[in-house]
Amino acid sequence: MTLATADPFAWIDAAAETRQRAGLVRTLRPRPADSGLLDLASNDYLGLTLDPRVTDAAAEAARRWGGGATGSRLVTGTTELHAELERELAEFCGAEAALVFSSGYTANLAALTALTGPEALIVSDALNHASLIDGCRLSRARIARAAHKDPGAFRAELASRSETRAIAVSDSVFSVDGDAAPLAELAAACRDHGAALVVDDAHGLGVLGAGGSGAVAAAGLAGAPDVVTTVTLSKSLASQGGAVLGPRRVIEHLVQAARTFIFDTGLAPAAAGAALGALRVLRAEPERADRAREVAHLLADALRAEGFESSEPDAAVVSVRAPSPETAVAWAAEVRALGLGVGCFRPPSVPDRFSRLRLTARGDLTDDQISWAVSLLSRTAPEGARRDG
Repeated sequence: MTLATADPFAWIDAAAETRQRAGLVRTLRPRPADSGLLDLASNDYLGLTLDPRVTDAAAEAARRWGGGATGSRLVTGTTELHAELERELAEFCGAEAALVFSSGYTANLAALTALTGPEALIVSDALNHASLIDGCRLSRARIARAAHKDPGAFRAELASRSETRAIAVSDSVFSVDGDAAPLAELAAACRDHGAALVVDDAHGLGVLGAGGSGAVAAAGLAGAPDVVTTVTLSKSLASQGGAVLGPRRVIEHLVQAARTFIFDTGLAPAAAGAALGALRVLRAEPERADRAREVAHLLADALRAEGFESSEPDAAVVSVRAPSPETAVAWAAEVRALGLGVGCFRPPSVPDRFSRLRLTARGDLTDDQISWAVSLLSRTAPEGARRDG
């Protein structure tokens, strides 16, 4: 007996109706080049996206190398510019080598799939980013989900494994609340049980560590032979793309085995040029990383003083609890109409089911801008947003 229908996509309409009722519809909102908003929604942690040194580097790269990479990295998509970016990025982060990908997402997929397999175990933090979760699923390894930021849970899973190979994987800074993972303790657990540690430092690079060298460096793990780091070039480095950093033999293995490297077109030259330009600005102006962390604490302290339940930032992400998905969307829309852009995180993007506004602490924000943003959030707050309800 067949259950086929005349419309094979009828189920999409039902799913859309369910999302609408739950207040979980996502909307694309094209922005103009100059929106006039005070931007606390993007991941431009150092305020470099429109810096002339970065945009000029992107334009020069496009003029010299063309609009696209023209092919996969192993065919025509590796330029001298890509190699230069990899050398400088590895040096800055204290790694032996680096390999650039078309996105941070593909970098994470590469690391997790090429370094594991059916005979391996991956122990993954319960609140890891979706790209890490997808990498785990594609790896064909056995997956153990460890309690959030709990080295003991990681240690127990590693100790009880039957697999000959294992890795632990964690974000360095978690993207929803901005809390940092205990990387030194995770590395110790891995070493006690012959496992490697893979760290997604997307939200740590440019913010944590000496001069913004990242959370792995801050934890004293830079250059460690058993630690692999993934980063994105689209946050502090104001561009597009991602990279894997680590021991040279790991990077050489990825060139041979990582499908998202072998079969993907290389990163566009303009993006590589912009990332290299931003990296050089950061090296020349390391105080930008200090200011990004300072702004995060100023935002969080001011929000708590207004009665909001705000996260304690370990890097540059600050979140504010909202009473419901619907009120979170309405609150974000209202402040946007008044000139402030903020992020809005709702289930299923937040595993703990609590809706939030997410604020990015940029290193170029002034104290007056911080005060204005907090005042606006306070004036427009929905009922139930404050701790006293």
